[in-house]
Amino acid sequence: MPGNEALGALARIAQDLHGPDPLVHIYGRVAHISASGIGVTGLARHVKIGDFVDVLTDGGTVMTEVIKINGSGITVLPLGSNNSISMGCRARPLGNLKVSPDESWKGRICNALAEPIDGKSHLLPGPSPVNLLAAPPKAMLRGLISERVATGVKAVDMFTPLCYGQRIGIFAGSGVGKSTLLAMMSRSDGFDTAIVALVGERGREVKEFVHDVLGDTLKKSIVVVATSDEPPVMRRTAALLATSLAEYFRDRGDKVLLVMDSLTRYAQACREISLAAGEPPVARGFPPSVFSELPLLLERAGPGASGNGAITGVYTVLVDGDDHNDPVADTVRGTLDGHIVLDRQIAAGGRYPAIDLLLSISRLAQKAWTPAEAAAVSKWRKLLMRFEDSRDLRALGGYVRGGDAELDEAIALVPQLYAALEQSPGDPVSGNIAPPISPLKQPSN
Repeated sequence: MPGNEALGALARIAQDLHGPDPLVHIYGRVAHISASGIGVTGLARHVKIGDFVDVLTDGGTVMTEVIKINGSGITVLPLGSNNSISMGCRARPLGNLKVSPDESWKGRICNALAEPIDGKSHLLPGPSPVNLLAAPPKAMLRGLISERVATGVKAVDMFTPLCYGQRIGIFAGSGVGKSTLLAMMSRSDGFDTAIVALVGERGREVKEFVHDVLGDTLKKSIVVVATSDEPPVMRRTAALLATSLAEYFRDRGDKVLLVMDSLTRYAQACREISLAAGEPPVARGFPPSVFSELPLLLERAGPGASGNGAITGVYTVLVDGDDHNDPVADTVRGTLDGHIVLDRQIAAGGRYPAIDLLLSISRLAQKAWTPAEAAAVSKWRKLLMRFEDSRDLRALGGYVRGGDAELDEAIALVPQLYAALEQSPGDPVSGNIAPPISPLKQPSN
């Protein structure tokens, strides 16, 4: 048995070998390259799924993420172009990606690796790093949700009210106004900090969103961008980084608004990564792991531990072919605390935001409404249902006024409601969350 001195010497040698500034570096080699991933040998025992690996090429280094580990080596996906990677390139493990957020990051725009893309100086690191793959808070340690927040969007504040710490989704097909509604909600002045994640968005729209829509709200916001042309690892990491930043400010006691456009692009990025790792698709091309990744991300939002702040999450969901029962939409809807449905026919009619008031729901509405507001909105929903159900009958001239008092009231008041709820991004943010018209008064003849 070695003595204490020998054990101490061995411990010092191990620290020198594996410490923050090691004497010996571990490298692997690129063994194969394909469209689905890059194979590296020699690192299987030194990395974990989700770790990052630098591939050293003649043109510099290419950062990659580990997506698969087996006996013959590991498979990595690059975070940028892999055109410079060739057979035999050395690969060096980096460990988990961690960032150190700071208050000075507000007003800045960065990519998925927390690197500035707004042409300004580098982001100053904060006092403590955060893990991009942090676990959600324990269920019984979370604070209770009770306080209402005004988003400034009249239709949302009246029919699908939000509370601090709630998570809600905006569901719609392409081109119906998801991003516009999300931008309008992000202008709310009820939050201390706003984290905006643009995941898989068109590059053309990023600058428009930041300057034309956010405007002065940018001063209290951090924008994380991964455009549609970036690799799937970057798109997935952008959503994780935005959520980690929101957690950091929540734990400081801030009321945080986390907006993500779009959650569907995040799911698609996860799908590409899982398929590259060899996982079989099971539901419309999505592997099983995608449906476990979504709750892991969404459950990180919400109220923090008692005494901390809360993350109010607003996510857009692109429904494939306007099918609101596609696998991603169905999974997300079952996880969130409510959903706002945008309808293409309403948008075609020129009414914006194109919210289907009858299909949209907030699961925490009863915590937000007063008894009088709850009664008024319930009455409005009944009138809306009668008005929409009789639309075809009225269009054909099959209804004569006077035959049904409630339907007469709906015909008189619902068009006024629709007009009152119309709102565009340029309109002033509304602070009035009371029903704009009382449905309890019978219309005059």
